[in-house]
Amino acid sequence: MAASGTGADTGSGIVFRADCPSRPILDQIADKWSMMVMAVLDEPTRFNGIKRRLEGVTQRVLTQTLRRLERNGMIVRRVLPTSPVGVEYSLTPLGESLREPFGRLYGWTVDNADEIRASQREYDRRARS
Repeated sequence: MAASGTGADTGSGIVFRADCPSRPILDQIADKWSMMVMAVLDEPTRFNGIKRRLEGVTQRVLTQTLRRLERNGMIVRRVLPTSPVGVEYSLTPLGESLREPFGRLYGWTVDNADEIRASQREYDRRARS
């Protein structure tokens, strides 16, 4: 996973150096709101349409998430010539390329949710003892 010059193989596996360029990118795309925004952008969607599909997201957090995704080239923001002016968001080809891996991750999450919740309950039970 470490590209030439960005990490070092110590013989014990992958090492992510502090200056590895993948770290801020992984931080962005692995963020729960980023993943959810990209999952609901199956077609160009206005801000409030995205917000309605993401129960619990605040306007501030959604705005910040959309700006980061746009800055990273995952989505595009388009101003609509309406009155009042509207804005819609859609995936770029780069963002679209994440749909398949996100879909696998989501499927894994759903498939393993019961086992994970059982592990959490067992851990919490032990921690209280």
